[in-house]
Amino acid sequence: MTAPHTDVAQVEAANTAFYEAVERGDFEEVSAHWLTPADLGVDETYHDPADSGVVSCVHPGWPVLTGRGEVLRSYALIMANTDYIQFFLTDVHVSVTGDTAVVTCTENILSGGPAPEAGEELGPLVGQLVVATNIFRRTPAGWKLWAHHASPVLAEEDETEDDDTPGPGLPG
Repeated sequence: MTAPHTDVAQVEAANTAFYEAVERGDFEEVSAHWLTPADLGVDETYHDPADSGVVSCVHPGWPVLTGRGEVLRSYALIMANTDYIQFFLTDVHVSVTGDTAVVTCTENILSGGPAPEAGEELGPLVGQLVVATNIFRRTPAGWKLWAHHASPVLAEEDETEDDDTPGPGLPG
């Protein structure tokens, strides 16, 4: 077993590498970052969602996806329909216990679609703030994703205050 600080560094590197693969649209590398049944010593033909070895994923606004095939299909769809995506990860926290690691982070996402008309430039860029939890398992090939759960951060409405207008609950 490796030292705890080494584990944390390895998990953080695996987490970063996963996001970089998504940014590049490299489906093979994205796939390589997810656990396989063989990584857990489970028969490759066994795909019971109740089994603890099955991977799962929740994208913002999506239902829960279980099983490697469903999860990887979702990333293929996202990458096929996104011309540009970049993740700026902040608030990254890694916790390792034995062969399991939990990473929480904020995904500051910048993405762009196709240009409105045939052209070489991307369409407008859109920013999104998402909080994510990534669960990794240690395998002989390194740390691999077991689960990903991402939820949008709802932006607070801009409050315009008029000095002459009392706030809620304040006497007028």
